[in-house]
Amino acid sequence: MKRYLLSIYILLIGTLLTSCSDFLDVTPEGTPSQNTFFRTDKDATDAIDALYWIMGQETTFGRNLFYEQAGGGDDFIWGRSRGFNTLANFHFTGDESPLRENWEIFNQYIARANWIISSLLKKGTGNLSAIETRSLGEAYFMRGWCHFILAYRYGRADQGIPFTRYEDYGDGYDYSIPEQQASVMKNYEMVVSDLDNAIKCLPYFSEYAESNWGRAHKAAAIALKVKVLAYWAQYDNSKWALIPELVNTLETDCGRGLLPHFADVFKIENNWSKEYIWSVTSKGSSEAGSEFPGVVLENKGWGKYNGWGYMKPTLGLYEEFKDGDERRAVTLLEYGQKFTFLGEERSYYSASDFESGFMLNKYMEPFSYGSNGDLTTNPHISQNGDDPTTDLNLPLIRFAEMVLFKAEALIQLGRGAEAATELNRLTSRAGLGNVYTIATMNDLMHERRCELAGEFTDRFADLKRWKQYDKLNAPKYGRHYADRTNPNSTWTKVQIWPLGSETRAFEPDYDMVFPYPTQEVAKAGGKLKQNPIGN
Repeated sequence: MKRYLLSIYILLIGTLLTSCSDFLDVTPEGTPSQNTFFRTDKDATDAIDALYWIMGQETTFGRNLFYEQAGGGDDFIWGRSRGFNTLANFHFTGDESPLRENWEIFNQYIARANWIISSLLKKGTGNLSAIETRSLGEAYFMRGWCHFILAYRYGRADQGIPFTRYEDYGDGYDYSIPEQQASVMKNYEMVVSDLDNAIKCLPYFSEYAESNWGRAHKAAAIALKVKVLAYWAQYDNSKWALIPELVNTLETDCGRGLLPHFADVFKIENNWSKEYIWSVTSKGSSEAGSEFPGVVLENKGWGKYNGWGYMKPTLGLYEEFKDGDERRAVTLLEYGQKFTFLGEERSYYSASDFESGFMLNKYMEPFSYGSNGDLTTNPHISQNGDDPTTDLNLPLIRFAEMVLFKAEALIQLGRGAEAATELNRLTSRAGLGNVYTIATMNDLMHERRCELAGEFTDRFADLKRWKQYDKLNAPKYGRHYADRTNPNSTWTKVQIWPLGSETRAFEPDYDMVFPYPTQEVAKAGGKLKQNPIGN
């Protein structure tokens, strides 16, 4: 059995860890040998570059990871039927393709990172070149990133997820089934360990040449550690105390901070601004990067572009914004709102598919370029609507989220006045001025929703960790327009989910995490215990 698994593993290494001259180049150029690899700096960078391929995949940060929070959360509905109503109604099976495929993909990339880390450590950290040391840090970061994404989605206080570090096996990993950890807290402990190692090995972003922008850097590892600690704090309140100083370090040592205007964050020219911490690097004109901007674009793009129209904001999200909050118009398009599309000024309307009355606006800046509605005059978007990437980086972690985590930690530590100062940084740039004096968790939850709507920060996970079960169980509403092709049409409020015979009832005992794919439980032969599954 071990020989069979080893053969599969060597095949995967040869097939999947293909070399590439630029870490943003997604075209395979060769296949390394397990016995001859990691002799040169190029070997190390080739291996690392393959780890970044996960970032732009449609099944990850292109679309499918957002299905979960769009279905389960309260900010979005699916604009088109995708057959995943079990995700929207909390009747998870674990075999829905957005779940099953990402379980497989993220575990594959953990295995790749495991192989790189163990191979470089065998050389001895004192024998590594500067490039190899950086590559080791990148591998630690990517392993921690992938591990965390699986851990919080599947791990419970009484049952963690399977995870094994190859370097813990002195004679080499035997490719047996990874051990299921006793608690998700053990998973978080291992993720934090990886991130601490990454912090030691990685350079600051400012130390990278432009050709290496998009690689993991010290601030990205620190910021991810902040997020892991915040999730860990659901089970261990002592973790909140570690967060404020880490966020301070991002600003003082790493040069991260807020841009003056909220709208500036979502412009191509600011892909690498001080607010950037971690993104899907995009070169949309060459069909590289995340497809998400095209995925949320109006289906068929008003006859101009192949938008997919898959996620639509709810009326509840629109109503969360206070009057005068500049974030609302930047985040959402509502009927009659002016915007520029392929060089033409338009008034928003939506005649396609499932109705909510709104569209996500955050990622529309690349589509504004061009002239006279001519797709070919826009150099910032893919000309292939079947792969609708843009030149705008898709933010995964930005400094504003760190401000929110710092504020949340301060509130949990009983320091509401300090937390108010942090939240006021966000409300001030949103045009609202200083709103808070003593911040509460309700204030924090409101600001996090307004600041991060439509981003891969996982609103669904936020509601679960805050125990906001009433919001999870509440119906979703939208606007029904009398004439869906008229930007000035009248509208009525309608329930848009659940519909018909569908029911939506969140059961904390079962629905806090997803079930494992049934085939994974079967293949594990008793070594993977399934999560509890509700009705």
